[in-house]
Amino acid sequence: MNVSVHRISLVAGLISLTAALITYFANAPSATGPLMVLGFLLLAWGMRGFESLKSFAYTTVIFAAVSAAMFYPQYFVQIGDFKLSGLIIPLLQVIMFGMGTTMTFNDFLGIIKTPKAVIIGLACQFTIMPFLGFGIANLFNFPAEIAAGVILIGCSPSGLASNVMALIAKANVALSITITTFATLLAPILTPLLMQWLGGQYIEINFWKMVWDIMQIIIIPLAIGFLINQYFKNIARALRSYLPLISMIGIALIIVVITAAGQQSLLNVGGLLIVAVLLHNLGGYLLGYSAAKLFKMPEPDCRTVAIEVGLQNGGLASGLANQMGKIATVGLAPAVFGPVMNITGSVLASWWGKGSKPQAASYELQETTPT
Repeated sequence: MNVSVHRISLVAGLISLTAALITYFANAPSATGPLMVLGFLLLAWGMRGFESLKSFAYTTVIFAAVSAAMFYPQYFVQIGDFKLSGLIIPLLQVIMFGMGTTMTFNDFLGIIKTPKAVIIGLACQFTIMPFLGFGIANLFNFPAEIAAGVILIGCSPSGLASNVMALIAKANVALSITITTFATLLAPILTPLLMQWLGGQYIEINFWKMVWDIMQIIIIPLAIGFLINQYFKNIARALRSYLPLISMIGIALIIVVITAAGQQSLLNVGGLLIVAVLLHNLGGYLLGYSAAKLFKMPEPDCRTVAIEVGLQNGGLASGLANQMGKIATVGLAPAVFGPVMNITGSVLASWWGKGSKPQAASYELQETTPT
């Protein structure tokens, strides 16, 4: 019965999105917005009834929220005298605090156990994506601040979703956690340095301000969460019951606020920006995997490096764009990158995960997986 309901919801969602497309080309925007939002929500509900589609439900809800922000931006920019962009940094700090409550000292041992794998992963992370972003920004000839946003997402560390994707892909989850941890810790120096070098021609970059912004957004909340997990384990365990949901809501709200603020810019470059972001994301997977293969890493480690390189911390990039006062332009590429990478990452991880278990990873998962 439940499967039938979810199947009906999927069909209804597709019908609603088709109707939205028809009304759009019929120049009836007043009907397009509601139909599009309803269509994505129905699809998301339908996906929850099927194991193979369940992982796409959250991203589909994001599409519904983004559609609402595109058609009704006035509701997502300001409430009274309060600008909703003021929520971005606190929400990111909560998300990073949540990550900290899952970390243990074992997460730092990976570099001792397999220094080669971690160093290769970090080198790929901070070379492939920044230079690929720089090349794509130049290729598409975006306006300066949009181009800077593409480069900024490339200069950011790996995303929090990478560890989950690595698990689904039967990759080396322990290595994924270690690379994510060290990439995040290196971000206060490497992200401003790379951004100043590659993005400085598009917008002014204040190196030390960006260092301090990253410290506030990720390092300090991460450290607090880590200390709570070490010395107040019961509190950390209780917090972990709620923080994933809060994080999901927070990410969705951040994307919606950025979309609403940058609606006009998206209308001008939206299609091209999606293509550019997709190329950036897929290029990260391909070049990351190829580089790992070049260094003759085991298959699980190659998958891990591909995922770590392809999945970026869009939240951090959005926060930095907000701190620059350019959320409506520089912040657009990170906002688009988030949903795109969740879709491509889920598809890639599921495809890898359906195969037989690959050659054993370089060190055991249970030794470094956070509790």
